[in-house]
Amino acid sequence: MADNEIISFEPATGEELWRRKVDDVDAAVDRARRAWPAWAAQPLATRIELVRRFANEVRKASDEMAQLISKETGKPLWEARTEVEAVINKVEISVNAYAERTGQKRLDGALQGSSAVRHKPHGVMVVLGPYNFPAHLPNGHIVPALIAGNVVIFKPSEKTPAVGELLMTCFNRAGISAAVAQFVVGGPEEGKALVAHRGVNGVLFTGSAQAGIAINKRLANNPGKIVALEMGGNNPIVVIDTPKITDAATLIVQSAFTSAGQRCTAARRLIIKESMYEPVITELKSLVSRIIVDEPFADPAPFMGPVIDNMAAEQLVESFLYFLSNGGKAIRHMTRPKDDLPFLSPAIIDTTEMSDRPDVELFGPLLQVIKVKDFDAAIKEANRTRFGLSASLIGGSPQDYNRFWANVRAGIINWNRPTNGASSSAPFGGLGLSGNHRPAAFYAADYCAYPVASTEMEQPRANIGVGLGDS
Repeated sequence: MADNEIISFEPATGEELWRRKVDDVDAAVDRARRAWPAWAAQPLATRIELVRRFANEVRKASDEMAQLISKETGKPLWEARTEVEAVINKVEISVNAYAERTGQKRLDGALQGSSAVRHKPHGVMVVLGPYNFPAHLPNGHIVPALIAGNVVIFKPSEKTPAVGELLMTCFNRAGISAAVAQFVVGGPEEGKALVAHRGVNGVLFTGSAQAGIAINKRLANNPGKIVALEMGGNNPIVVIDTPKITDAATLIVQSAFTSAGQRCTAARRLIIKESMYEPVITELKSLVSRIIVDEPFADPAPFMGPVIDNMAAEQLVESFLYFLSNGGKAIRHMTRPKDDLPFLSPAIIDTTEMSDRPDVELFGPLLQVIKVKDFDAAIKEANRTRFGLSASLIGGSPQDYNRFWANVRAGIINWNRPTNGASSSAPFGGLGLSGNHRPAAFYAADYCAYPVASTEMEQPRANIGVGLGDS
């Protein structure tokens, strides 16, 4: 990042992809505030029609968007295409969610009047996006916010601004003005300025726990500003009794190494019952050895590409070495095939004997393995984290899953499915350091509008029956 400029590079090649000067935050907020009254006054049907047109614009640009996602994030083209599909599908999901979560109510009231519950938009909403899903995750905030009648200022991650620009261009092509759906170029300083700005009514954030906590602290004395935080996790995948060893290993790989481990729902800790350890680890090593790591457009298609940049790759290698030097035993080493590019081999390390395992989100293809004696110990180990986003149980009976579901602290709890790949038709969020009890996806409508209770009569009618003297 140069002075007053944001520059984006392709992780797989190191080549410059995009650059632009940073935007004026005050001017962006002023533009949004002036646009909001007219947008909020639009009929709901009009706003819905416009976001449906946006979905059609994304369809038209789907190949361009998928190519750009792959270039800017390094993720394989097949995975970038699934992200574009998620962007398109989000529109109808959000329309249905708004109808279900913010439906109007009318009740009979006193004196032949009525009571009503309706929802109103907050105003100017800032969306701060992550780099791992630079289109899908911010879109999951933007579409519900626009449907509800808010205007949106979107500042993407400084690592993936090109995708963010194309996403907002599709909104603008659909007939939603650049003041209603506004793209702002900036880095951390511009993000902080937007969060703190007096003209902003809400902050919708997806990213690291460190940044989310900083946002929460900055706004602690401003309870009137809505804040929704999605901050990742140190997610457990627990394996107990199952005869399906190959399937178990496949679910572990999908959980830990899809998107090069750069998913907030990725499995970080494999907690495994002693009796299952040898067969599952043997199968897991065999499967991981076959994973193709390559640039996004390679043939054959890779399972995973690079991590986002060299700094991320260096931090992950340092974390692996820390585990090794503090009691961890390598099952599969982390290597960098190209020193000048952020490609990493998927790594597995047994940290059972470590006395003090760091409770942090290691955002990449690094899986810790922890061996436990029984199911009770597995549940206890799963809960040894300040995070609480996603957890998965592999194997066991329905009764075991009931115990797991009841006792594990997480916002997403799966059985014989990966920790990642959550449905957009369900709430998405966690607790602890994973979020602030404002789940996204289907429940995003809850933080994009607020309920207003009313009692109403067509003509004024009142009397005082007690406490008045004679006139």
